[in-house]
Amino acid sequence: MTALALLRECEPLVDGSAACYEITGAPGAPVVAVLGGISASKHVTSSASDPRQGWWEEVVGEGRAIDTNKFRVISVDYLTHVKGSLPVTTEDQARGLARALDELGIDRLQAVVGASYGGMVALAFGAAFPARADRLIVIGAAHESDPMATALRHLQRRVVELGTAVGRERDGLAIARGIAMTSYLTPRYFEERLAEDDGNDIQATEDRIGSYLRAQGERFADKWTSERYNSLSLSLDLHKVRPEEITTPTTIIAVSSDRLVPIAQSRELASRLGGPSQLVELDSSFGHDAFLGDWPRVAPFINELLQVERRVWS
Repeated sequence: MTALALLRECEPLVDGSAACYEITGAPGAPVVAVLGGISASKHVTSSASDPRQGWWEEVVGEGRAIDTNKFRVISVDYLTHVKGSLPVTTEDQARGLARALDELGIDRLQAVVGASYGGMVALAFGAAFPARADRLIVIGAAHESDPMATALRHLQRRVVELGTAVGRERDGLAIARGIAMTSYLTPRYFEERLAEDDGNDIQATEDRIGSYLRAQGERFADKWTSERYNSLSLSLDLHKVRPEEITTPTTIIAVSSDRLVPIAQSRELASRLGGPSQLVELDSSFGHDAFLGDWPRVAPFINELLQVERRVWS
């Protein structure tokens, strides 16, 4: 199990303070920031001080792709806006991370590894703080939201707002999350894993898929509020950076079947970046969620890139 973690507990609001963070790993080692989707937390992997499984346990930890015997790993809880204030942006999240690094006395990161919303934040960090990271590794994210993804999230927020208005906030959150799951994954995923051969029993297939989506939604709704969900959902839609302003060496890991970040958008990002860029294209039935569900294919690329940077630091 990874060494003791250092925590900063706080209320994750955009108020000019550092983001709530957790940092763990080898003392004195180079630091890697790891950022996930909007449902991710600062608890990336288990440690001696917190043995609970982290959201990227398979990728981060002793002997894994992001090896906590070789690196310190920091992650944060995403900030949300105070009611009545301006919407939170990926630039706000980048500044919150930077303030956390300042608080810890960390001038420079070996890498920022960001997936989904975390990839957007990584790009915003690279644009705002070019001297504070040696490499960006961006998974399932681009320089702006795709219009179709924006449309889907708009409707999800409407569902949450409607549920809250009629006193069924939890149901609204659960349904919105279920809808979101259909965009995170691919038609092939549902066909291969959920649409088993039931002969002519169409109802059995519907029940299985419905049960899966309900379970995913209810588990999510148990932990979220409508305010936090809508704040971060809108932040995804408002994300926009100019690739030309990012000079940090950047590797983009894109999935050809990603329904939220079309492969053409990833290719455009790679071609427009202001510094060295590399595009890795994968195919996965997990689509946008490949960094979670298909991690054995994603992790080796991360490991290889970090080893290159580690040799440079050494």
